[in-house]
Amino acid sequence: MDRLLMSNLSKLNKLILPAIYLFFVAISCIESKKTNQRSYDGRVVIPEQTVHFLDTKFNKISSVEVQISDDVMERSQGLMDVQKLPINHGMLFIFEEEEPLSFWMANTPLPLDIMYVNSDSVIVSIYHSTTPFSEKGLPSGAPAKYVVETNGGYAINYGIDKGYRIRF
Repeated sequence: MDRLLMSNLSKLNKLILPAIYLFFVAISCIESKKTNQRSYDGRVVIPEQTVHFLDTKFNKISSVEVQISDDVMERSQGLMDVQKLPINHGMLFIFEEEEPLSFWMANTPLPLDIMYVNSDSVIVSIYHSTTPFSEKGLPSGAPAKYVVETNGGYAINYGIDKGYRIRF
């Protein structure tokens, strides 16, 4: 009888131990997925260069650390899905040609200042504190080669106006 009991216990262990192992692996994967979902804070802006804002007499007003967006994929993504943008950080879009441009705020959760800049580095238009997630087009109103995006309120806070310049 002891042999029969031992044989049955051995067979049972071969079934139960793998089942218990799989159960704990499954629970671990589910918890890991929940943790990753909770901790996702969106994309992060990685500064690559500094953009300086200059008044009409070429006096430096302020500076922002920017991530460069200079190809089609980067420009189409822009600051979409960026949940937090540190103060004095932003993005500089560089286009091959100077032409009328238009941006929108679809999938962008932060209010932004959008500054269109021509090939002479002159700011030709500014949109202040844009509406997050808006699909309304925000046209440059004049040909532009660059666009600087900053946190909403940045331009007003530093007194940056149309006709001012950028340097990078």
